[in-house]
Amino acid sequence: MAADRSDTSDRNVLGKAARLPTDPGSATLDRVPNPHPDTLYAARFTAPEFTALCPVTGQPDFAHLVIDYVPNAYLVESKSLKFYLTAFRNHGAFHEDCTVAVGKRLVETLEPHYLRIGGYWYPRGGMPIDVFWQNGVCPKDVWLPDQRVAPYRGRG
Repeated sequence: MAADRSDTSDRNVLGKAARLPTDPGSATLDRVPNPHPDTLYAARFTAPEFTALCPVTGQPDFAHLVIDYVPNAYLVESKSLKFYLTAFRNHGAFHEDCTVAVGKRLVETLEPHYLRIGGYWYPRGGMPIDVFWQNGVCPKDVWLPDQRVAPYRGRG
């Protein structure tokens, strides 16, 4: 049964003019009914230009985020997810905090069967930091491909 796409009264971003949130805490993540709640499948969001600020120096940090989840009753609405991720642009937090916070917020909002997030952070100070977090165990019959983000390589 497909969701009624004409009613956006329960959503804060989809189908409406919206301002970018100024910080992740004030950002709204909207969810929509999963049209196939009886089917186990994986959905992937990739954010190759995720940005946050170093909480010590205020300098920008950049990451390639890959979010995989197995939906239950809800899907994340993609426009609200984009706005939420963009809200980190002026937010000071360490790589580990940003990556895990995104994962936890999605789990809290969606209550999925499974979620994993890979945060592939670009080097600062000569050292990349990759952060991985998951919630639950991926159901055995779900095809979940490798995240396919190449590890950082120096000049070698």
